[in-house]
Amino acid sequence: MQIFQTSTFTKQLKKLHKTQKIELDEAVKTILKNPDIGEAKKGDLSGIRVYKFKMTKQLTLLAYECNKKKSQIVLLAFGSHENFYIKLKQ
Repeated sequence: MQIFQTSTFTKQLKKLHKTQKIELDEAVKTILKNPDIGEAKKGDLSGIRVYKFKMTKQLTLLAYECNKKKSQIVLLAFGSHENFYIKLKQ
């Protein structure tokens, strides 16, 4: 399966420390093993899944889209719950 990153995701990734990047990589590997693990969103965010995991003891949300026909996963954004869905809609 191919993994793509949006520019928003890449910008957020550059701000992380090494230990946080390792924890994020583990979350991405978990999604690769089972793309349906994230919670499917409805309404404005339909087609997007959100996987919840702990990064440095804080709950972090990872938004992604999965296209099984093309065998692709697009990583959209990650962050804490505060204003996460509002930023994701933009």
